[in-house]
Amino acid sequence: MALIVKKFGGSSVATPDKMRAIVQRVLKGKKPEDKIVIVVSAMGDTTDDLVALAKQITSKAYGREMDMLLTTGEQVSIALMAMAFQEAGQKAVSFTGAQAGIKTSDAFNKGRILALKPARIMKALEQDNIVVVAGFQGITGHGDITTLGRGGSDTTAVAIAGAIHADVCEIYTDVDGVYTSDPRVVPNARKIDQITYGEMLEMAKLGAGVMQPRAVEMGSRFGVPIYVRSTFSEDEGTMIQEDCSMEVKQYLIRGVASDKNVAKITVLGIPNKPGFAYRVFSELAEKNVDVDMIVQSVRYANEGVTDITFTIARTDLEEAESVFESLRSEMPVEDIIIDDKMAKVSVVGAGMAGHPGIAAGMFGVLSDNDINIEIISTSEISITCLIAEEVVDKAVKAIHQHFFDEED
Repeated sequence: MALIVKKFGGSSVATPDKMRAIVQRVLKGKKPEDKIVIVVSAMGDTTDDLVALAKQITSKAYGREMDMLLTTGEQVSIALMAMAFQEAGQKAVSFTGAQAGIKTSDAFNKGRILALKPARIMKALEQDNIVVVAGFQGITGHGDITTLGRGGSDTTAVAIAGAIHADVCEIYTDVDGVYTSDPRVVPNARKIDQITYGEMLEMAKLGAGVMQPRAVEMGSRFGVPIYVRSTFSEDEGTMIQEDCSMEVKQYLIRGVASDKNVAKITVLGIPNKPGFAYRVFSELAEKNVDVDMIVQSVRYANEGVTDITFTIARTDLEEAESVFESLRSEMPVEDIIIDDKMAKVSVVGAGMAGHPGIAAGMFGVLSDNDINIEIISTSEISITCLIAEEVVDKAVKAIHQHFFDEED
């Protein structure tokens, strides 16, 4: 007997015919003893359509009501998918995130899964049902519905897999695996057969859209192998797991990622004294604004002021603006400069550790292509450069060619 969680994204369940095709595929591969949970997203572009509908009412960010609206998309999907299984002669039952026992934080639009009590899921599986669960959503301790952010259905699926001790979590999408870069930008990007949780987490954080970072974190925490593959073909996909084969370990660089959802913020003239930087970042944290790539620079040793530059997601600018207005009125700040035309380009690979020359190679490629670096940040397995958005695709192609053509 295998216990399996399968997640299908919006493009995979976009029409009733596609839902029926999923049903046939699942039932064809299902052994009599297998227990299967299906996690689905909203159909096609439903989420985007609902956002557009809300914008016809208001330009303001009504977090709670927006989550109430957006979660209806998945509710449609789970009901139709359960019906499709029943029409095929297979017992099935649908659950919203709340019914599935998913408890979340109270950060609307960015909820985090705090606990998952799968008793109802397990009972339905024991009754020979295929259980269809709404991705992207949960419920707070106060009974409010929350969404988990873009790509949150991945997190739902992996969290359920961890909670029920599934053998594997299969993520079905419109691509056939994880690639060394976005194939839409780099046509000759290579599919990766195996990748570690750490490498995949870095790539996801740095812009590789095939997986949500929190989903990879969940997989690592619970030791759930994650298999990314295509809904529309039988091709082998990419396995994300704790360790990889010796052949895979030989690669220094595993991928080149980019992120265009970036804004650079520079706070000029903050007093160079304890507590002022804390004030800036604590107020952003209260608004659930994630901060990245922080650089603080003292102009002159005896001037007593400092400048702080950092990056946030461009989609968080509206929330951040209210913080900046408060800082301008309540702190001795010279100015706050916002540049929302920035992007990040990154190289990722566990093999980078102990191999000098990777950074020099990346910086050399950017220099050869006349691309200026604004900020550099590093981890043990990644190097990231902040550059102008208009040249990021050019940078990705050049860096990918440099590192992957060298390996041939």
